[in-house]
Amino acid sequence: MSGGEQKPKRYYVGVDVGTGSVRAALVDQSGVLLAFADHPIEKWEPQFNHHEQSSEDIWAACCVVTKNLRETCWDKAGHFFDLPDFLSWKATGVTARSLCSLVCKWTYSAEKGWDDSFWKMVGLEDFVADNYSKIGNQVLPPGASLGNGLTPEAARDLGLLPGIAVAASLIDAHAGGLGVIGADVRGHGLVCEGQPVTSRLAVICGTSSCHMGISKDPIFVPGVWGPYFSAMVPGFWLNEGGQSVTGKLIDHMVQGHAAFPELQAKATARCQSIYAYLNSHLDLIKKAQPVGFLTVDLHVWPDFHGNRSPLADLTLKGMVTGLTLSQDLDDLAILYLATVQAIALGTRFIIEAMEAAGHSISTLFLCGGLSKNPLFVQMHADITGMPVVLSQEVESVLVGAAILGACASGDFASVQEAMAKMSKVGKVVFPRQQDKKYYDKKYQVFLKLVEHQMEYLAIMNDD
Repeated sequence: MSGGEQKPKRYYVGVDVGTGSVRAALVDQSGVLLAFADHPIEKWEPQFNHHEQSSEDIWAACCVVTKNLRETCWDKAGHFFDLPDFLSWKATGVTARSLCSLVCKWTYSAEKGWDDSFWKMVGLEDFVADNYSKIGNQVLPPGASLGNGLTPEAARDLGLLPGIAVAASLIDAHAGGLGVIGADVRGHGLVCEGQPVTSRLAVICGTSSCHMGISKDPIFVPGVWGPYFSAMVPGFWLNEGGQSVTGKLIDHMVQGHAAFPELQAKATARCQSIYAYLNSHLDLIKKAQPVGFLTVDLHVWPDFHGNRSPLADLTLKGMVTGLTLSQDLDDLAILYLATVQAIALGTRFIIEAMEAAGHSISTLFLCGGLSKNPLFVQMHADITGMPVVLSQEVESVLVGAAILGACASGDFASVQEAMAKMSKVGKVVFPRQQDKKYYDKKYQVFLKLVEHQMEYLAIMNDD
């Protein structure tokens, strides 16, 4: 399902335990019975007119009928796809799976393949049958050509020609990373120009953010997903950090403020987005100091929806310290700034964890909706102390997807060659080194916030 265009159907299991059997039915939301199963219950008569049944036997019968229902709403399924692989199948009729989808979401190992013990442990051992035909027994790296390209039917539906090459797909964030991380940076004064591509970190930032770093050898980073072999760039190991909410957090903080209606009205009057207006308003109130210094007394811990990386703690909550009774537009603008800084501080936290484990990162490559916000970009440069490269084409996910197609067509010898030729540097934003001491202090406070949150939790849980 994509884009929330259609609600998924929901089904319910009703179980009836009778004297002689257990019955179960699968029922949809409109009350229609879709499948039925029953199983007898054992009865014992140890002496005349004395009857016994076993609660364990009844539970076992309940399990049997429920499994039978699943195998009835379940056995009819020929294949289970992630969305990228489903779309590839619709385009080509080929059931091959993307290595990216399987290693990042399906517990598949690029080296060892499927792990039978896992499927048995979770009660899905039928996936192992028939050489994993339902979940994929042909797995292809990003950019590999699928079958004979577009089928006549798919070509007709898409308005294209049959036989056009179709590539093994990527997850959307990974396509964004592919679209930016391999750009030719010559002539931009970047330290990564003389370094391997492993010195680059792609940050795909929208509603949430993903931090994609690659390495020649596997690196295990606590709290960071991976390493996954060839999951984004063939031949390289991928580590994927992330922040659960970024763009969504900014929206939450801004829209929940008392001055938000005033902000909306003033932005509309100027034909600006609310964030363009806030950025200009911050420039007005900063006076002689750098804009980032407006948050000297206001600090935010951004994990309002738990921490994905590097703490991997879904119980963490958001924190704001330094609030006053002010509810005017200046107050809203400064809270917005502190939230943007908190997200950038979170990126620094992830980078430090990756570097402590063995990565060596010198340059950030940003894409996604938030990369269009100049304040968000500058804060990432200033707070991490690294230059930020923005792509010439803002829709980097689409460029990454097109790079896959270019490889599948045979126009490039490798994904790396296509990345270098098709990814273009648009703008480079350098950190303001004169502000480093200030942001180092902000980072110390940032780390103290989560330390204190842990202390509060320990106090409240102490008997």
